Amino acid sequence: MGKIKIITDSTSDLPLDVVEKYDIEVIPLLVSFGEETYKDGIDINLPTLLQKMNGTSQFPRTAQINPQRFLECYKRYLDEGYKIVSIHISSKMSGTYQSACVAKEMLETDDIVVIDSLSVTSGLGLLAIKAAKLKEAGLEINQIYEEIIKLIPHVKSSIVFNSLDNLVKGGRLSKTAGIIGNILGIKPILSVHNGEMVVTDKVRGNKKAIRTILDYMDSMGIKDGEESLIIQVENTDVRDALKEDLEEKGKVFIECQVGCVVGVHSGPNACGIFFIEKF
Repeated sequence: MGKIKIITDSTSDLPLDVVEKYDIEVIPLLVSFGEETYKDGIDINLPTLLQKMNGTSQFPRTAQINPQRFLECYKRYLDEGYKIVSIHISSKMSGTYQSACVAKEMLETDDIVVIDSLSVTSGLGLLAIKAAKLKEAGLEINQIYEEIIKLIPHVKSSIVFNSLDNLVKGGRLSKTAGIIGNILGIKPILSVHNGEMVVTDKVRGNKKAIRTILDYMDSMGIKDGEESLIIQVENTDVRDALKEDLEEKGKVFIECQVGCVVGVHSGPNACGIFFIEKF
């Protein structure tokens, strides 16, 4: 069996211990404030990002990984004898997936498969972990590709936001959809559906938001033997409620913190879960 490398990008928001455990290569996207540009998770962390955002009226910019950076990364692993599974943020949210495809075409090799996760943050993270487990199980890159493609429609999510302003400013949500986030006391709940962020509900207060997310998890069901990923930024109330529920049900989960690129768009006080539904 040949060597296989799983590559993803920093919008997967995977904790460092998980990245190291599964030997996943994470290529950072970029965050810019004016003329200053930072590599997500390397040159800037989330607390610094939020502090900078609070200290300026200028909305930061995020940038995709360009083909040259993919080319350099791919070539390094190919030269070491690896085949590559490269899985990335939804093509409907970023040009990163297209850049990966361009780099593969430039290298003219069948030893790379590139996957559009049609997800972001912990949804992408779930798929990267699954790809790593399939690698450990001895599957070849095309088999991993086929299994991940089958899994993508079954990645479900429910996330509560304090405000949708940043998603609107960053172009991830329409202004019309964002209006509900400005109603006093209303907590918008979103999910990733077919590669895009969509508003699925709007409730008043954290307790109702928690109940709505838990009910959604129960209605979908969590596939046995698969981890769930809890993702949060400055929202321990919802996080703790989700943890308690999963622990009571004997479900395995990983806690993740939003990274900088995702944090630009989520803003503070957001929390949710990504999981694989029963099918």
